[in-house]
Amino acid sequence: MANVLDVAQYILDEKHKPLSALKLQKIVYYCQAWSLVWDDKPLFPETIEAWANGPVIRALYEAHKGLYEVYDVGGSPNQLIEIEKETIDAVWRDYGDKSAQWLVMLSHSELPWREARGNLKSFEPSTTVIKLDDIANYYSGLLLDIDAESV
Repeated sequence: MANVLDVAQYILDEKHKPLSALKLQKIVYYCQAWSLVWDDKPLFPETIEAWANGPVIRALYEAHKGLYEVYDVGGSPNQLIEIEKETIDAVWRDYGDKSAQWLVMLSHSELPWREARGNLKSFEPSTTVIKLDDIANYYSGLLLDIDAESV
């Protein structure tokens, strides 16, 4: 299985370099979310935490800590199989043109992050893990809503 750095490096190498650290975190989060729905499996094994600025993968954060713009995180995109690349490509198509702040606001409006944060104020720190089941259930529901609207 690929890791989060492999996913992030693929995005940087194949989609856009550099990216802000904030935008990279959110794009990688949405790659994990939609992989759970479309591919029925996680894209990477690292956990996602409900930080004040939205979902954050700590291992990715450690790779870009202190940087505003990220060019490289040391991952190996060749660890990804074709279906994983297709998922990342689709997420980039839908989210890649959005600003980092737009992605933060979107993630703040969605249940997985909000439920993991509980009663914390928006600026309070948290390391609570967002459960993969919560992510999969929420985004599967979005997909069902989209399917129902198109009928």
